[in-house]
Amino acid sequence: MTRYRIHRIKDTPRESFRWAAHTGGIAVVKLKDYDCNEEVESSTPYAAWKTLASQGLPLRPGDVLESLSAEDAPADLKIAKYIGFEPAKWWIPEPKPVAEVAAVAEPALATAQVQRS
Repeated sequence: MTRYRIHRIKDTPRESFRWAAHTGGIAVVKLKDYDCNEEVESSTPYAAWKTLASQGLPLRPGDVLESLSAEDAPADLKIAKYIGFEPAKWWIPEPKPVAEVAAVAEPALATAQVQRS
């Protein structure tokens, strides 16, 4: 049996998800668009879907199941879509390039030095 953490999509992103065109491949999801406070134990994502539906807490399109396995293994994400479950991954923002950070910090440093004078 696998333990799944349930990430329920918030209302505003749900509307965007609902009207977006269906795309194949790995879905990229943002953690800020989800509420997470439930877990379920089941053999497959589909069995979890059926268990939750029988409890009156069905998964809706856009909700994500995160498998909780051994600590050294990466989490496996599955997003519920109208056609079933598809793989997903969390969106991770790219760090700003060092040159860009220095360019932004340089005027701020110059302004701070002028104010001290």
